[in-house]
Amino acid sequence: MNFPGSGLIKGMWVTLVNGVGSFFDPQRSKRLITEQYPEERPKLAEASRSFPFLIFDNDPEAGIRCTSCKICEKECPPQCIFIEQDKDANGKLFRRPKVFNIDISVCMSCQICVEVCPFESIRMDNIYEMSSYDRFGSLVVTKAQLLKSNEYYHGIHPTEAATTDARIEAARIKKAAAAKVTAEKAAAAKAAAAAKAAEEKAVSEKAEPPQPEQTA
Repeated sequence: MNFPGSGLIKGMWVTLVNGVGSFFDPQRSKRLITEQYPEERPKLAEASRSFPFLIFDNDPEAGIRCTSCKICEKECPPQCIFIEQDKDANGKLFRRPKVFNIDISVCMSCQICVEVCPFESIRMDNIYEMSSYDRFGSLVVTKAQLLKSNEYYHGIHPTEAATTDARIEAARIKKAAAAKVTAEKAAAAKAAAAAKAAEEKAVSEKAEPPQPEQTA
């Protein structure tokens, strides 16, 4: 039955039950103790997320998974990602980013960049202590700050990381198998062409009439 002030009374009753129960129920007592932050860090759930980061394998430069395709930059709803593709002195483009910045003051942690990335190169971090007195400079995270190893990824999201690695390995095996089939077909075609050329040569040599001997 609802009456004026019933919501207030219900709320006070819940507070009273939890407050009194914390002295007798060990489980409730554990839940209600305030964490002594920052001396005590909260244990984050594996699915927790904050801002994106870039994954590399073994080496930060040679092993970076990002190919600078810019799909995440295009699909980002608040447009907080900026990418510039790397190139040499002659203007030849490399499949890696020279600049990869994320403005975390704009990022809304929607994870769309993770979902659209075709190379499994961007994932969501779980760090949360990123506040700053600077409204602009320190809230733009650069490529050097974003790059983190695959081991780090396994440390914060082990289940997801294992699934990602399995998917990458399956794709690698499939690609290697396709390349092997292509190479075998090319080798077979080359051998067939060589056999056909040899057969045609033999037929032409057989069909040629003998040349008469020249007399002095």
